Amino acid sequence: MTVKIVTDSTADISLQLAQKLDIAVVPVYVRFGDRVYRDRVDISEDEFYHKLVESPVHPTTSQPTPEDFANVYNKLSRETDEIVSIHVSSKVSGTYNSALQGSQIVATKRHIEVVDSFSTSMGLGLIAMAAARLAGAGLHQVMEEIKQTIPSLRILGVFDTLKYLLLGGRISRAKALLGSVLNVKPLITMRDGELFPAGLARTRSKGIDRLYDLVRNALNVQEVAIVHSTTPDEASSLRERIGSIFSKERIHLARLGPALGVHAGPGTLILALRGKVSSIGQEAGESEPLKKRFSLPTLHMPELRFSRY
Repeated sequence: MTVKIVTDSTADISLQLAQKLDIAVVPVYVRFGDRVYRDRVDISEDEFYHKLVESPVHPTTSQPTPEDFANVYNKLSRETDEIVSIHVSSKVSGTYNSALQGSQIVATKRHIEVVDSFSTSMGLGLIAMAAARLAGAGLHQVMEEIKQTIPSLRILGVFDTLKYLLLGGRISRAKALLGSVLNVKPLITMRDGELFPAGLARTRSKGIDRLYDLVRNALNVQEVAIVHSTTPDEASSLRERIGSIFSKERIHLARLGPALGVHAGPGTLILALRGKVSSIGQEAGESEPLKKRFSLPTLHMPELRFSRY
């Protein structure tokens, strides 16, 4: 019997791709004042980023409820006895715990595996996609694929501004002011399920060069995803550039959804890649943890904990 795959909307998997791979996506909630929206259900990416810029109220996010997950599990249990539910890192969100609670209250007794991806955005998306491709092979094969994929992921993002990190309470006003004065572009990565600084780029183009270099310097890359919030042409251009050294058929373009856009804002560009555990290593030139390599104390990124969803 085919295993059913579930994830949450922080995975940034498009509706079309989710339908093609038969992945159920549970939406995160986004709140603008008194109005609450389900990520990509009640509000589109374009609507969200317009409101993000124009609204006098900065939005907040909250995780799906255990009942939201239980409803999805109950629906899928009519088709299968085995469900694998893969979610955003528990170190930055309560979504994993909510899914775990949901699995414990389903009306029917089914085998439900709830997985902490230790990732987010299309890092999470690549895990869910890899699992979905093996759904017909059975639960054991799916779980083995997930276990192999999680440690092989690398994520690097360039932020256009520190404004939304400030509004979300992730950095202090003094740090945001410094970033504005210097006009630097912070680079952020994910390691062991948490967000850490990966350096500063003096210009946006140099920041994008770092995304390209992540693929160029990696060994045995299996799949790549490029995620943008508001710059599709820029994402397409990066895809073309990476396509000169890596198969374009395995480079996915995705949109950063409201759940993460609250904290990242317009102009964010993220690259995620999946490799092989035995061959993909640290970023080129990285000889010590990124947390220690970042020399400017004005951007202490471990404060970036997306605990509101």
